[in-house]
Amino acid sequence: MFDEERSADVVAESFAAAPDERVRRVMTSLVRHLHAFVKDVELTPEEWAAGIRFLTETGRQCDDVRQEFILLSDVLGVSMLVETLHYRAGGDGTESTVEGPFHLVASPPRALGDSIDLTGNGEPCLVTGQVRDPGGAAVPGARVDVWQADADGFYDVQRPGVVPHQNLRGLFTADDEGRFRFRTVVPRYYPIPTDGPVGRLLSATGRHPYRAAHIHVEVSAPGRRTLTTHVFVEGSPYLDSDAVFGVKESLVLPFALVDDPELAASHGLPNPFRHVDFPVTMLPQR
Repeated sequence: MFDEERSADVVAESFAAAPDERVRRVMTSLVRHLHAFVKDVELTPEEWAAGIRFLTETGRQCDDVRQEFILLSDVLGVSMLVETLHYRAGGDGTESTVEGPFHLVASPPRALGDSIDLTGNGEPCLVTGQVRDPGGAAVPGARVDVWQADADGFYDVQRPGVVPHQNLRGLFTADDEGRFRFRTVVPRYYPIPTDGPVGRLLSATGRHPYRAAHIHVEVSAPGRRTLTTHVFVEGSPYLDSDAVFGVKESLVLPFALVDDPELAASHGLPNPFRHVDFPVTMLPQR
């Protein structure tokens, strides 16, 4: 029988016969925390109905390009927490961060040294790095998937017909020494989409929608744990207040100005240009 004091116990007991132990544990904990929250704030029927409307609107905002539920998870810090718990680097590996809502298309395979910039707008930049294991040995043939916002703070999927499809995206294969390199432009900080329920939530709570400037990097290799991470631009606004809590100190790197005409020409870049080196340490598969 239901009563206020034992509400969580009553509902949790209904999952006692769940055949999957993990499902049983997750649902039992979810119910206990949810009931504790409702009691803590003494949620009214009107507020609960408003919450259901909010979640319904969030679902309606999702399509093939935009995932508003990921955005909601991001701004609540849940995406970052789940990723951090799942990929505990423990000081040996490169730290992880959120994938974000814009990794929704397959990145086009590109050769090492290619440019992912298809428009020519923005400050030219060379990105280099080497993939290694915790012992320092190279991880040859690692797959390095990258995607980023442009110099105006937009992803290609946000401006279809204005910028080329798959602009600032690329899938690279590291060489025999685990090294990778590509040409791009320095990304700009940008606001997450604010024209939906998540944007209204930020406005209602007095929060800004901006992400610090970054390049997304996802690295995979046989026998290694896939790493989802970012390279953040040192000095970018919002490093200390990223809207999705994605910044970790170890991932903030200088995009140094290089004034070397010969080196620029060797990489097919105008002079001067920016350069960031991002070493990646992959952990073994669990």
